[in-house]
Amino acid sequence: MTARQRLLITIAVMSTTVMQVLDTTIVNVALPHMEGQLGATPDQITWVLTSYLVASAIFMPLTGFFTDRLGRKSYLLISIFGFVLFSALCGLSVSLDQIVIFRLLQGAFGAALVPLSQAIMVSVYPIEERGRAMAIWGIGVMVGPILGPTLGGYLTEVLSWRWTFFINLPVGILSYVLALTSVPDTDRHDRKMDWAGLLYLSVSIAATQFLLDRGNEYGWLGSTRIQLAGVVAIGAFVAFLIHSVGRSGPRLFDPRIFRDRNFTIASILLAVFGLGMYGSMVMQPLLLENLLHYPALTTGLAMAPRGLISAVSMIVVGKLITRMNPRTLITIGIALSGLGTWAMTRYNLSISEWDVIWPVLIQGAGLGMIYVPLSTVAFATLPKESASEAAGLFSLMRTIGSSIGISLVTTVFIRHGQMAWNLIGGHIMSLGAAASHYLAPLHLAPKSPLGTAILVKTLAQQSQMVAFDAAFVFITASFVVMLPLVLFVQGGPLGRQTKPIIVAD
Repeated sequence: MTARQRLLITIAVMSTTVMQVLDTTIVNVALPHMEGQLGATPDQITWVLTSYLVASAIFMPLTGFFTDRLGRKSYLLISIFGFVLFSALCGLSVSLDQIVIFRLLQGAFGAALVPLSQAIMVSVYPIEERGRAMAIWGIGVMVGPILGPTLGGYLTEVLSWRWTFFINLPVGILSYVLALTSVPDTDRHDRKMDWAGLLYLSVSIAATQFLLDRGNEYGWLGSTRIQLAGVVAIGAFVAFLIHSVGRSGPRLFDPRIFRDRNFTIASILLAVFGLGMYGSMVMQPLLLENLLHYPALTTGLAMAPRGLISAVSMIVVGKLITRMNPRTLITIGIALSGLGTWAMTRYNLSISEWDVIWPVLIQGAGLGMIYVPLSTVAFATLPKESASEAAGLFSLMRTIGSSIGISLVTTVFIRHGQMAWNLIGGHIMSLGAAASHYLAPLHLAPKSPLGTAILVKTLAQQSQMVAFDAAFVFITASFVVMLPLVLFVQGGPLGRQTKPIIVAD
């Protein structure tokens, strides 16, 4: 394969990757605008996000099956066409029911785009160039969701929320044409579907997503609905394991893939990585918009440096990965990510714009250093024929880790906000003289209506600030937890990896 052919293939899969991962965050800032036009409540409109995630998570493990049955190129073209079609229908929706259904179908068709693009990059580049290839591909996976709020805020403010979906049309058409003309196909294999396994896994993922999405609203384990969802999620997953392990017939995916230690450890690290990355991406916009009163577009611009520095970091790592042990690069990346997040725990109500940006830069540099070597070592010891199936599972771990991370970080934020309110409020009640002194320059008393309102507003602000700091402490801890797992990664610099473990028949 010539360098020009590889370049065209890279552009094709990069455009599909960016298009799919961008949709995980680009809609977030548009939700308030969608509520009014679609006649939805704030509680109902969140299904625009969760329906997409549920469908994506369910269909990701099917990547290997459909690749075998249809061929990699045909499945990629079908996925791009369906994703673009239902993106357009989402933008044309006039009711909540319509957009939720179209988002489900958009997620189902888009689920394979990221794992397929990763599998294609793994197969067309020789192992000595795979680190650079993963760096290029990783830019799309990392920068897409990070820049999503910035682009979404701009489109919503200048045009309308519908353009957060219509933007996929030109990108999708370009991706389809490039994939049609440049991406090589694979042989088709007669493979049967494990319908029972699909049902068990789908029920488990859907119940888990419901639990994570509605846990805070319903009070977690204090709610019968959440308890039932937890029992269903665990029961369905146990049933899936019992059904799949030792089965001689068709299986949803080959569990022997997890015999490869690099792939298993990298998948676990990716899940924890998703917790830290997406947890930060949720908390920072909330802090800037709700507490510091930044406009939506300004908030997006403040977050943009993380994506830009991540892209630079990935390019640098792509050149270093053939010369350095991946464990060293991952460890440095974790340390930088943790340092940047720890700096966010020092945020207060008086921070400047630079105080917001420099921790984002450090964190972004670290995130870029983690993802490229992690993606590379995950596939370094797997045979190429297992790449599509493994890529689907690898992306599934990222999706699940991100969902769990967002939920846990939000829970920490809410619980610590409640505790801080009670603790600080108790001090205000016991220190009446301090409250009077605080209001004296305004010529107000604590018991006056306006004085009470000011104290309540100050209490709310300080309680939320404490809660944000606690959330960032939790995210920092998640990066620290990753460090011991790095020790289990095998191999030296790419090109001197251990012998591939054969996991496919």
